[in-house]
Amino acid sequence: MALQPVVKRSVSGDVFEQIAADVLSGELAPGATLPSERQLAEALGVSRPAVREALQRLAAAGLVSVRQGDATTVLDYRRGAGLEVLPRLLVQGGELDPAVARSILEARLHNGPKVAELAAARMAATHADQHSSTADGIRESVRAALTDSVEALAADTDPVQQQRHAMDFWDHVVDAADSIVFRLMFNMLRAAYEPALVALAPIMSAEVGNVGAYRELAAAIDAGRPQEAADTARALLEPATTALIAVLSGH
Repeated sequence: MALQPVVKRSVSGDVFEQIAADVLSGELAPGATLPSERQLAEALGVSRPAVREALQRLAAAGLVSVRQGDATTVLDYRRGAGLEVLPRLLVQGGELDPAVARSILEARLHNGPKVAELAAARMAATHADQHSSTADGIRESVRAALTDSVEALAADTDPVQQQRHAMDFWDHVVDAADSIVFRLMFNMLRAAYEPALVALAPIMSAEVGNVGAYRELAAAIDAGRPQEAADTARALLEPATTALIAVLSGH
């Protein structure tokens, strides 16, 4: 008998997902008011505490405004939400949103070179601090992480797995850049990107198969050469990004 792990479902989580989907799809427009907690609980067949918890999560995500004793109002997520809604925007109703996908690709092309530049600049600072064991440890850690990712990429021939190795490589680059803003952005972009790995494999194969470029980028970061790192990153990311944007635009 083949047993499958039991997934424990959260009632409030289900309520959150249902309302969030309606807000992000536009079915619930900005300014619209939601039914009362009692009405929502009755309509959804759940308890009022579950509805209350879901509404609090929706408010924290910038999707609704909850005021004690007043109606819950739908907000314009474009103005108030954060990157955490990005994965939900990318795939709605089982369909990929081309405009959202294009935005993710544009952000990837813009941010990648800058993150690589920052990583190399941080490494240059450790090179300048020649008498610090902490700086030595940082250099060795970054070098080992990037090298291991490149070697894993080189050893794998599966295009989906290669994309995963490439994302691991960039994960280490973001760590080396030591920027909390870029880290949080990367987390959300990765969460949005991962569900589309299989569909993207044919177009991404040239990029993730370019092991030499990843080696060059790792070397530029390790050596602390920011401009070279930025240029190498752009040369690596631009072809596939341009091709994907063209496909999404129907060209």
